[in-house]
Amino acid sequence: MKIAYVTWDGPDDDRELLLTEWERAGIDGSAVRWDDPGADWSGFDAAVVRSPWNYVDHRQEFVGWVRRASAVTRLLNPPAVLERNTDKTYLREFAELGIPIVPTHWVGPGDAVSLPQWDDYVVKPTVSAGARGAIRTADVSEAALHAKKLVAEGKVAMVQPYLDMVEAEGETSLLYFGGEFSHALRRDAMLADGTAPPRSNHVRAELRDPAPDQFELAERVLGMIPEPLLYARVDLVRLPGGTPALIELELTEPYLYLAAAPGTATRLTTALLALL
Repeated sequence: MKIAYVTWDGPDDDRELLLTEWERAGIDGSAVRWDDPGADWSGFDAAVVRSPWNYVDHRQEFVGWVRRASAVTRLLNPPAVLERNTDKTYLREFAELGIPIVPTHWVGPGDAVSLPQWDDYVVKPTVSAGARGAIRTADVSEAALHAKKLVAEGKVAMVQPYLDMVEAEGETSLLYFGGEFSHALRRDAMLADGTAPPRSNHVRAELRDPAPDQFELAERVLGMIPEPLLYARVDLVRLPGGTPALIELELTEPYLYLAAAPGTATRLTTALLALL
């Protein structure tokens, strides 16, 4: 079985771990850049989208690649998932379905930039990864100016209050492979010092046992996805009252922290073989 590990030309320390595990399982795996013009996707039984981390600057090209590649091989996660999940406006749809999210003010072309009064703001584009293009500021004028800048660049801005809880408790990321819980981590706040880390640096994380209400919310969210998922990372924070809220649902290119716990690469490989 030939499977492509879809990636980019930068670092990814999950890559060798998973390719090594694939080899043990009898899979002929190859790392292939999603934007490699010479790649023949029809030569693979499946293509597992893992680290195309430069897509945020080329989303339309990435969506075009998803459509072309899925016409000749099986993409995991599925193409409809990848298209929806690469624009964080999906969070608005979850909110409309009753899923708690961080309070968000959306600013798109033609929208007035009239922001709520919060003590601290996070402003970021809806197409982003690793907090690219995000700022944190206590100045409402600076927040509005950044939102206007993003819209002028043809983007949609999302403005949220910065939650102190992300520093006190951190984000909780729950990892699922093939619909089954694998492991969870406490992740440090990405904008704790006001700036995003370089994309090649992953946020520091340590293993964590999620609370029952976090499990309940994560599985409620995943239950709303109709397509079969190879992998999912559900990122949760607690609102000031203690309620867990979805901050992001990573179904396209989440870093999976495979080195954080024994057996994670094996569990992901087992889930892949079961799907195929």
